[in-house]
Amino acid sequence: MASILTSLGRTVFAGFVLLLLILLALGANFSAPELPFVFRWLHVMCSIMWIGLLWYFNFVQIPSMPKIPDEQKPAIGKVIAPAALFWFRWAALFTVLTGIILAALNGYIHQAFTLQAPFRAIGLGMWIALVMAFNVWFIIWPNQKRALGIVTVEADVKAKSARVAMLTSRINTLLSIPMLFLMVAQSWSRVWLVVIS
Repeated sequence: MASILTSLGRTVFAGFVLLLLILLALGANFSAPELPFVFRWLHVMCSIMWIGLLWYFNFVQIPSMPKIPDEQKPAIGKVIAPAALFWFRWAALFTVLTGIILAALNGYIHQAFTLQAPFRAIGLGMWIALVMAFNVWFIIWPNQKRALGIVTVEADVKAKSARVAMLTSRINTLLSIPMLFLMVAQSWSRVWLVVIS
């Protein structure tokens, strides 16, 4: 067991094997795979990684940085933050892709993107998620590369880039609250339709 748990790759693989065993024990029917369900599950998995890392940055890393002694900060800036940002940006992309595929498979992509009833809630959630993903790839990541020294810039540009990345990350944190509600509210459609009608 230790050999599995000491490797992230083996741990994740073991998680998928455990899932397969559970599904077999529950009598899952693999002859008729439910593609929309698979993409919903992938969408939820990716979104947990994305929003979890967003909240890690905003609730843990950013507030903790002033408390960390200067000689220890390079461990965050050179090792932890770049790794977290790698998973953060790819989780954002795959959350959006799996969400779009899920909407297409379920036949509501057009109604959601054009905010038509009864898909206004999820459509608005999708638009907010697209803005957030844009922020991740085109504002946060380029600025973090400068702030972390991945791209060499002058000290004043580095400081300004760190501030822009932090403020944009805070915007995404703000947006994540209504976005998550709207995504979940769609499945609560009967009650939600009364509220927004």
